[in-house]
Amino acid sequence: MSTYITDFMAALKAKNPAEPEFHQAVEEVFGSLAEFLDSRPEYRSSRILERISEPERVLMFRVPWLSDKGEVQVNRGFRVEMNSALGPYKGGLRFHPSVNLGIIKFLAFEQTFKNSLTTLPMGAGKGGSDFDPMGKSDTEVMRFCQSFMTELSRHIGPNTDVPAGDIGVGGREIGFLFGQYKRMRNEFTGVLTGKGLNWGGSLIRPEATGYGAVYYAAEMAATRGETLEGKVALVSGSGNVAQYTCEKLLDLGAKPVTLSDSSGYIYDEEGIDRDKLKFVMQLKNERRGRIREYAEEYRNAVFTPVDRGMDHNPLWNHKAQLCFPSATQNEVNIKDAQNLLNNGVTVVSEGANMPSTIEATNLFLENRILYGPAKAANAGGVAVSGLEMSQNSLRMSWTREEVDKHLQRIMKDIHKAGQTWGTEGNFVNYVKGSNIAGFIKVADSMLDQGLV
Repeated sequence: MSTYITDFMAALKAKNPAEPEFHQAVEEVFGSLAEFLDSRPEYRSSRILERISEPERVLMFRVPWLSDKGEVQVNRGFRVEMNSALGPYKGGLRFHPSVNLGIIKFLAFEQTFKNSLTTLPMGAGKGGSDFDPMGKSDTEVMRFCQSFMTELSRHIGPNTDVPAGDIGVGGREIGFLFGQYKRMRNEFTGVLTGKGLNWGGSLIRPEATGYGAVYYAAEMAATRGETLEGKVALVSGSGNVAQYTCEKLLDLGAKPVTLSDSSGYIYDEEGIDRDKLKFVMQLKNERRGRIREYAEEYRNAVFTPVDRGMDHNPLWNHKAQLCFPSATQNEVNIKDAQNLLNNGVTVVSEGANMPSTIEATNLFLENRILYGPAKAANAGGVAVSGLEMSQNSLRMSWTREEVDKHLQRIMKDIHKAGQTWGTEGNFVNYVKGSNIAGFIKVADSMLDQGLV
């Protein structure tokens, strides 16, 4: 890392203490820009790094609500409006006990470059709360969402800031949030994405992140004359991203063998076929059950509970060729990365946000495997959110085939941008390439718009 970037990171950490995920996200991007920045001195003189890493606006607010027992509960809400150089702020809401300001800032920072890569006119934001939907009744979730949106509605709008879902925020939560926004503002607008199909949603939106990660993996494999057909895939998580990653892997002839949640993971050596995937979707989306029930339903599968004392995740220690981390940040550490390499994995396509530590990322790059970083590989979700915004503006709906065609084109373009800026001899460093491609568009737009 150059002296300039080292000094910048020291200042950023001092200014933003106790935010390790934010530090990591910034270092991952700017660390790969050092050589490029030397060729563009105007970025340094205009202090673009300092400006692009500083949110335009940070909102933090209390969210009081009543439990079913009539007891007062208080959570904390966040919205970080990171960068609007390319368009309205755009990014999801996360409801999870781990949410804090540093987590939201890291997600918003990542979103800046991810949205830039989609080629769509979207700025970047992220938000959420330390509220945990797990174990709450529908009525409790509704009360919380209504209280959360009562404050958030002051700050968002279809031409200002358009939130979406993330961990803990699915169709149910988006519905409650949208209903309260409509009540508060007395208007029916495309202020949220991930909406129900009956009231402004887009086909393919639930599937988009998972489908996009697989499309990106297929594009990477094609550069070496390979396809995904016949390959074994490790997939973490069991929400929308993981579910539709599995679905698209099956479409392309691959065999997913793992899924997980916070309680542990299942390994099904025979493969998670379409009937088994249907069971998972009912389990997680309708019954809101735990993944261990998969092993109770399918006796050949093995459930392994989480062991917090382990220094690695055993999910990543099975024979496979493909890896799709689709759960949460930093779920793949350096030991996990080594286990993946030892077990034959040659393609990693990240469905979650920043699921690999910097050490794991560096190990993948050193071994020159096909490694698709999150801001590129999982951009399909926000890309289709952008398409949903377009459909809302036009007051029309596109067919499933039309949206999927747009998604495939966008993922091809994102892959091509990574190739263009990341080719190093006969190897493509998609981390470097994606970071440079995403950065240039935002940075140049900021220069065009003056010191704002």
